[in-house]
Amino acid sequence: MSPRVLTLSVLACALALGACKRADTLAPEASAPAAAPSTSAKPTAPADDNLNAVLWVQTSAEYQAATTTVYRAAADKLDVALKEKNWDALVTGERGNAATGLPPAVVMDVDETVLDNSPYQARLVSQGKEYDEVTWDAWVAEKKARAVPGVVEFAKAASAKGVTILYLSNRAVHLKDATIANLKAVGMPVKDDSVFLGLGTVVEGCEQNGSEKDCRRRLAGQQYRVLMQFGDQLGDFVQVAANTRDGRAQLLDEYGDWFGERWFMLPNPTYGSWEPALFNNDWAQPREARREAKRAALNLAP
Repeated sequence: MSPRVLTLSVLACALALGACKRADTLAPEASAPAAAPSTSAKPTAPADDNLNAVLWVQTSAEYQAATTTVYRAAADKLDVALKEKNWDALVTGERGNAATGLPPAVVMDVDETVLDNSPYQARLVSQGKEYDEVTWDAWVAEKKARAVPGVVEFAKAASAKGVTILYLSNRAVHLKDATIANLKAVGMPVKDDSVFLGLGTVVEGCEQNGSEKDCRRRLAGQQYRVLMQFGDQLGDFVQVAANTRDGRAQLLDEYGDWFGERWFMLPNPTYGSWEPALFNNDWAQPREARREAKRAALNLAP
């Protein structure tokens, strides 16, 4: 799911990695002369909340194992979904027509679900910056995102069974060509340009609320029987009417049984709509104010 243009999402809260001096380090001899400060020392980068999260995605075997597990589990459900005529991964309110008899499809978010944009996040950490549309568009234009582990194998297996892959993304429609080129480059099946449903796609009779995806899910449902949905944000599966901790928890309670059956969630600790839910969805606040709100949300188990 792309940053900020997603459901009010940008960078995730990860562990800040500060420079810690070991308490058991021996002090220098009292008679030793103090070392002169180095004039060529490289300045230390300020701590960034997203450092550990980005490194986890980029370097850990655990991340690769987690995403591969999700896609293998989904592949095991595919034949069951195809055979059951009433199987549908759209919630009732987003299914405006009968799904029976329609060709099968799976709906996939793009960012951090199909394509790994951690190099973009790594650049932000390295430079001490936050997401903005200019740098994001430039990254997409590079077409350098790699596939999330496990997704290509799943998508090819689904395509071989006659299932169309629909890319329902909050990448803006003007990024369609670069996105499709990147998808093809990593080996994802792309039937034609119509399978990319980006932010800004017009859906007749449905008014889109911000970056919510419900209108585009309705459009997918008009043409296909949606067997499964894949995403890294709650809003990739169902409309989030109230992006608060309670509102999100209520949706999870209501649709929790769908996960692992019709809906498949990918891990993304680097950003998401859960983050602004912690500071009243107010991105206009200074970065430090947002950070303090996140610190206040920590569970210290008193």
